Amino acid sequence: MNKAITIPLIKVPLTAHIEALNPHYSPEQKLRVKAQIKQKLKEQDAVLVAHYYVERDLQELAEETGGYVSDSLDMARFGNEHPAKTLIVAGVRFMGETAKILNPEKRVLMPTLEAECSLDLECPAEQFIAFCDEHPDRTVVVYSNTSAEVKARADYVVTSSIAVDLVTWLDEQGKKILWAPDKHLGRYIQRLTGADMLLWQAACVVHDEFKFRSLGEMLDKYPDAGVLVHPESPEDIIRLADAVGSTSQLIKAAQTLPHQRFIVATDSGIFYKMQQAAPDKTFIAAPTMGEGATCKSCAHCPWMAMNGLHNLLSVLETGGNEIFVEESVRVKALRSTQRMLDFAKMRRDSGH
Repeated sequence: MNKAITIPLIKVPLTAHIEALNPHYSPEQKLRVKAQIKQKLKEQDAVLVAHYYVERDLQELAEETGGYVSDSLDMARFGNEHPAKTLIVAGVRFMGETAKILNPEKRVLMPTLEAECSLDLECPAEQFIAFCDEHPDRTVVVYSNTSAEVKARADYVVTSSIAVDLVTWLDEQGKKILWAPDKHLGRYIQRLTGADMLLWQAACVVHDEFKFRSLGEMLDKYPDAGVLVHPESPEDIIRLADAVGSTSQLIKAAQTLPHQRFIVATDSGIFYKMQQAAPDKTFIAAPTMGEGATCKSCAHCPWMAMNGLHNLLSVLETGGNEIFVEESVRVKALRSTQRMLDFAKMRRDSGH
């Protein structure tokens, strides 16, 4: 990492602020607000797409209204294929931007524009572009958890489900890689592929907090448990995994692995879909407490937690929080994203 490049310090939103955005509802209030949201989605020809990590109420609501729950790229692809004129994206800001990049003709709204991503914040476009310019011999591959401006500078955008395959393919062509932003995911890919990779040094505020010693103690308590780990986690956590993969891959592993109990090292918002996929199994959040713990996230992204029924209804009433991406940036970001989609299609067509 170039010494001139410094990772900015970020402020994690306080619990009090998160709770102020979405006050607690009684069961009766919740039913009433959900009914209002469903009516407004219908009136406005809008569809709700929600990330695996937002609260259960929003995931349920997306499913109940013909929307979709998935990862960021799949959310955007669904929006592209759905006839609705308005996309409501429950997630963090880069997800709204990704939806707009792929769907420029549609109105894209978010429950809150305050919902950021630590990986995005720790990879400012201006610094990243300068870093890329210092290494013109490298193919730039960026994770989807980045701004539209960073995607516009990249040669390829990837999700965690396809990153290893795409980097392997580039390495076979003799390409040297500049990777951003997640250092843990980058090292994981580097170990698996052997590729020459120069890594940006950001980390996810959720996955970076899982603790090796505490996880070992939890395994002592539950020796029959399987361990499911997202590759944004530190290397020592990955070493303990029975399955490592993207959100959708971990949900699949929960279904197919023989364990009846799982310790899960990713955002606990995923438990809703895991329990849906494997209703007879038990899921436990991997520990974020222990030696050196700060518990900024406690296994749940504080920015994802900013999305709720209250501000979802508000955005449908006001039409606020619309996502815009400058057209010149959008076109360049679409190019790098489309390359990944084309690669994924090539793999599917070849039977991989």
